Amino acid sequence: MTARVGPAAGADRLPSISIAIPALNEASHIEGLIRGFLDTRYPNLIEIIVADGGSTDGTQEIVKSISDADPRVELIHNSQRIQAAGLNLILERASGDVFLRADAHCRYAEDYVERCVDTLLQTEAINVGGAQRFVAESAFQAGVALASRSPLGSGGARYRDPDFDGNVEAVYLGCFWRRAVLEVGGYSLKVTNEDAELNLRLLERFSIGKDGDSSSRGALYTSSAIKVWYYPRKSGWELCRQYFRYGRGRCQTVLAHPASSPLRGVLPFLLLSGVGLMVLADLFLLSGRLHTRELVLAGLALPFLEGLRVALRSRGSFETEFWRGTGKAPSLPSRAFTCGAVLLTQPVAHFLGFGYQALQAAVGAAAPHEART
Repeated sequence: MTARVGPAAGADRLPSISIAIPALNEASHIEGLIRGFLDTRYPNLIEIIVADGGSTDGTQEIVKSISDADPRVELIHNSQRIQAAGLNLILERASGDVFLRADAHCRYAEDYVERCVDTLLQTEAINVGGAQRFVAESAFQAGVALASRSPLGSGGARYRDPDFDGNVEAVYLGCFWRRAVLEVGGYSLKVTNEDAELNLRLLERFSIGKDGDSSSRGALYTSSAIKVWYYPRKSGWELCRQYFRYGRGRCQTVLAHPASSPLRGVLPFLLLSGVGLMVLADLFLLSGRLHTRELVLAGLALPFLEGLRVALRSRGSFETEFWRGTGKAPSLPSRAFTCGAVLLTQPVAHFLGFGYQALQAAVGAAAPHEART
């Protein structure tokens, strides 16, 4: 059993905290984000470090201006541009007991920092966070936000449930004991879902359970009191790219952590692969006896029926819970259709990304053998 990792100096004081923000062209968000954290009532915020990946929209100038007025804010250069590299640079430079990872595309409750640290201290967790609460400023984002409340869109992930409190297999963003993250080697540059992969390594290293059961006393904990709101991608193409990347990252993570990877990350690939094999067998071997045409049509209709169900269920709370736009909220039919389209797009893009990465891995594994022969 591994000892828990807490603050460097005793538990009789509030731990110091470093806030990490990887950024690239975030001029429209970065100032409000930093000033919001600077206004926290938490008394031991010692630094906010922004790792910029080469912004050309004025992000760096905004951060420098804030830094000139408040020495707790620091700008560093992330030459590799990717988030994992930026987070590792911040991790090396940070000195706080607690490492809070923030995203420029989110909005945080005024007490976000206090709630994170309070949860970290009250639980025996290594990493804590709040639910990923989706909000929208456009009709397409509204569909994505509603899809997050469907089992088809969330995969049953508990960090998507705003009412859940307890141990989880993944934490959104994350507030960590910094020494624990350093102990497991920081963020991986080899995967495209660095947050999920880091969470798996923390589970493997710090969770306490029976016979490998990491759920009995988890290293990861989500609290409904920690509130953060996420603004999803603004178009179908951006969503496709995001979920293709998620699929690639999930495949990389499964290959690296086969025993601890959650099944829900593999389900889109398994299910769609199974359907594809059935269709091929029906077309070329069974002469349509499996009726896969009806199966495919039902599969295409299901996301839209689910989109309608979710839209109807949230019709009374949509404008207060999800809508953050300046104009009139999209109509119920629009929300239902867009939600259905999103629920269809996400697993297909994830499947393609997972399959692409699996093929790459197979080719890479076969290449040395072919060279020897």
